[in-house]
Amino acid sequence: MPTSALLLALAAAFVHAVWNLLLSGSEDTHSATAVALVTGAIVFAPVAALTWRLEDSAWPYIAASSSLELIYLVLLATAYAAAAMGFVYPIARGSAPVIVLIAGALVSAGRPSAAAAIGVVLVALGIVFVRGVRDEHRPRDLVMALAIGACIAAYTLVDKHGVAHGNPLAYLQVVFSIAAVAYFAGAMRARGPAAIRAAITPSSLLAGVGFFGSYALTLAALRLASAATVAAVRESSVVIAAAALIATGREPAGRGRFAGAGLVAAGVALISLG
Repeated sequence: MPTSALLLALAAAFVHAVWNLLLSGSEDTHSATAVALVTGAIVFAPVAALTWRLEDSAWPYIAASSSLELIYLVLLATAYAAAAMGFVYPIARGSAPVIVLIAGALVSAGRPSAAAAIGVVLVALGIVFVRGVRDEHRPRDLVMALAIGACIAAYTLVDKHGVAHGNPLAYLQVVFSIAAVAYFAGAMRARGPAAIRAAITPSSLLAGVGFFGSYALTLAALRLASAATVAAVRESSVVIAAAALIATGREPAGRGRFAGAGLVAAGVALISLG
């Protein structure tokens, strides 16, 4: 893997962890998410316009992906309002590649490699450690985190084919913009204008730039290295987020949870490379 691709993938992982840290720390996660999405859509629109190319055949994928992104974001904001990020983030990020692997095996009737199989086991063990062997979290929180992972897996599979029908940045700009408008409209109706105005903070604005920026960095890395190696490096965001939560004192420095995050990241890396 070229050094430039490695640095881009690590940057994508760092930015992804940061925007999740910013949103999860908001008092009103739904309003903050609405503000962040609109901010990101506006900031990156000129960048996408410079290389605009979108075929008519992309629209079915755009419709499916934007719907899945919207569900993902609603679930993510809801989960961060109800449970700790150190619990939600690694489970959601770790379960997604496992679901993609299983779906691919079912469709192609193929068998995963030994490395991928070991990766699935490591992710499962990591989730157990993150959740806590003494059942520290409510079953509802676990179901929500796994549902977020399912959404990530679903839109990943859709986008894998969708980006072939136009410039990737243009494709993602339309997908994210549709999701942003729909989320903002829903948040405005549910929370009210006062809540939206209160959520316009440096944290939510920066989170919006990070939401779009992490994908842009990933796309840049994919131009220089294989998807498997980029995906493996990008999953270091799980460990970065866990370390940041402990360093900032937002969550207790439990050895089990940090070890679980490490196992999830290692498992996803094996799945990606296998």
